[in-house]
This record gives sequence, C-alpha cells and structure tokens, in this order.
Amino acid sequence: MADETADEAQKRIRVVTWADPEEARRQGRRMSGSELFAKMRLGEIAEPPFARLLGIELFDASEGKVTMTLPPQELHYNPMGCVHGGILTTLLDSVMSAAVHSALPPGKAYLTLSINVNFLKPVYEHTGEIMAHGTVVSIRRQVAAAEGRIVDPKGDICATGTATCMVFDMPGGRKLTADSETGAGS
Repeated sequence: MADETADEAQKRIRVVTWADPEEARRQGRRMSGSELFAKMRLGEIAEPPFARLLGIELFDASEGKVTMTLPPQELHYNPMGCVHGGILTTLLDSVMSAAVHSALPPGKAYLTLSINVNFLKPVYEHTGEIMAHGTVVSIRRQVAAAEGRIVDPKGDICATGTATCMVFDMPGGRKLTADSETGAGS
C-alpha cells in the first residue's frame, strides 16, 4: 500500500484544451499563408491542436520566414532524460513547412514530402525556451524547399533541418484528406 501511494505521488497530469480546427481551416482557405499566420499570431485564428499539445507557440511570421518557440518540459523527455528527437523534429517540420505556407497565395496548400534533421546538441528542461527558425529556400509551381534550425537561449544551434513540400491547389470545399489528391474513396 505504501508503494502504491508513493507511485501515485510521482504521477503527473496534463490537461490540454484546444479550439475546433475546422474554423481555422475554413478561414485559412480564403487568405494567403502570411495573412493566416498574422491572424494566428494575433489570436484571431486558433493555433493547430498539436501546437497546444506540445507547447509550441508562433513567435513571428513574415513571407517565407517563420519563428516558433518551445519551452522544453519533462513531458517531452525520452528515456535518456533529454527532449525526444521527435519533438524537435516536429518543431523543425512546423517552422519549415509554415515558412512555405507563409509564401503561398490564397487557394494553395502544401504537404511535407520529406524532412531531414541533424541533432547537434541535447535539449533539457533547464536549457530554457528554444527558438526554431524556418526559411524558404525555393518555391516552384509544385515543389518548395525550406531549411530550419533550433537554437537555445545562448544562441547555440541544437538541431538543423531541411524539408521538401508538395504545393498544390486546395480541393474546393472539402476537407483535405489523402483521398482528396488521388480521387480514391469518392
């Protein structure tokens, strides 16, 4: 019984709330990527649910450039006691693909095709808030490339990445699904 009580005292609980992402999707269809991120930054459009879950915040956005922050937390840790590489990869994917999105006109969408990440320095809760920067390298009619990096409060680079995104016209009036592009399941 005493062991059970000690185990209960060690448990952590996290409650996450988020807005319905459908409204942001509907609004986002009618504006450029840079307009969408400007409204998101002002709180006029809800951030994506995954960002709320992980604690990622949009810090700045302009056409072709996006910066997001993440305060490392114990809940991000892997079994070795540092922030899991998947969390850092998600942060890099977010800033790089958002940089692409910020350069797209209304009616255009994107999906990440590939991502490459290099982890250079471990990140811990005591590291402090990390900042990720994403920048467009190239945008063509159907393909875009971006690069990104994560820096700690001292300015040391913790991770770098590159991403390739597919660019396409948004399907009219329907939710974007894997079947939307292929026509399967219609």
